[in-house]
Amino acid sequence: MATTEAAGNAGSALERRIEVTLAMAEIDKDVDQRLRQMSRTVKMAGFRPGKVPMKMVAQHYGAQARSEAIGAAVERAYGEKVREQNLRVAGYPRIEPRAEAGEGQLGFTAVVEVYPEIMLGDVTGQPIEKPTLEVTDAEVDKTLQVLRKQRMSFVAADRASQKDDRLVIDFLGRKNGEEFAGGKATDYTVIVGGGMMLPDFEAQLEGVRPGDAKRFNVAFPADYHAAELAGATVEFEMTVKQVEAPQLPEVDAEFARQLGVADGDVAKMMAEVRSNLQREVKKRLGARVKEQVMEALMRVTPVEVPRALVEMESEQMAETAKRDMAARGMAVKSLPVDASWFTDQAKRRVTLGLLLGELVKANDLHAKPEQVRGIVDEFAETFEDPKEVVRWYYSQPQRLAEAEALALENNVVEWVLARAQVSEKPIAFDDLMGNSAS
Repeated sequence: MATTEAAGNAGSALERRIEVTLAMAEIDKDVDQRLRQMSRTVKMAGFRPGKVPMKMVAQHYGAQARSEAIGAAVERAYGEKVREQNLRVAGYPRIEPRAEAGEGQLGFTAVVEVYPEIMLGDVTGQPIEKPTLEVTDAEVDKTLQVLRKQRMSFVAADRASQKDDRLVIDFLGRKNGEEFAGGKATDYTVIVGGGMMLPDFEAQLEGVRPGDAKRFNVAFPADYHAAELAGATVEFEMTVKQVEAPQLPEVDAEFARQLGVADGDVAKMMAEVRSNLQREVKKRLGARVKEQVMEALMRVTPVEVPRALVEMESEQMAETAKRDMAARGMAVKSLPVDASWFTDQAKRRVTLGLLLGELVKANDLHAKPEQVRGIVDEFAETFEDPKEVVRWYYSQPQRLAEAEALALENNVVEWVLARAQVSEKPIAFDDLMGNSAS
């Protein structure tokens, strides 16, 4: 049927070129068989099913039958060569025609990438800085303040505005005496010092009272998104209609109920805040260590990854981004998402996937059932009925995939930490939680 030959790689150390030569006589035979099969069921005006002349069947469906026959022959010959050489193919082949196949033959080259052979590097002595943080009353109090600010209300204040107040204003902007698009608003709410407006506008918000009217100039930056305003200085008129002062909720039974404590028990609420905070701190500390472990693995084991896998991962990430935007109510069709935006991140994911797979296999770091159960229990403990959540995870094996992946990663992290040069360093609460500027 066909002869195949593996040729040298080109462009990438992972690329393989498989020469495929097909005998036209056998393809013609396959085409004839396909057409005969079609003739049994094909329908044409003026003929009963199965009675259409073969000449007409060939005329209408010959190209389709030939394309299918060639595709099947190429796939068969390609698959035979892959199995013969025991190639671990990544992605799909690229088929290129060859002109020099010879009389009565059809030649193709299947260009594929294979998985890399990974020689794991030695992580011994690799520096890993393990951040540490103990949750004390001070951290709980800070978290409580954040929760109170998230539920902050505003009350009318008959005084001059100050930072963090909320204003209700009308404003009108004119460029060269003419109103411009986006330069007018009525009953607009803005937080003093919140950075919502341009600096020149922000400067006018502090120290005003209800009823005040002001006229001032605002300089737009040279890189402003609206080209007609970029670099321009325009005049604004502003009227202050209301000044509202922020009011934090009291830490009382009502506040506890807002945080999900049905009976309003403040002590129970505080215990839950502490427990949730400890869980979040543990998660973030672990994430920082895991990130360093993954970096160390990539540092000691350089890997060339198949482009095909990176492209597939990029496409999946783009699709995920589209779904996330759609779930937020955004019109995805008007917001094109290019897979190339995710190439670097996709390459990192593929690299780590290959490294972890090899490391797990070489050192038997597979997730154990009790480890998976422990992670599922952690997932479940934040819900009202943990047992029901556990049952939900175990009712379908595919739901355990996330827990199994985390257990496997945890095994890798522990394995690396046992060999790396680990040092502990305290980390500030605000740095860990990402709110250093607050």
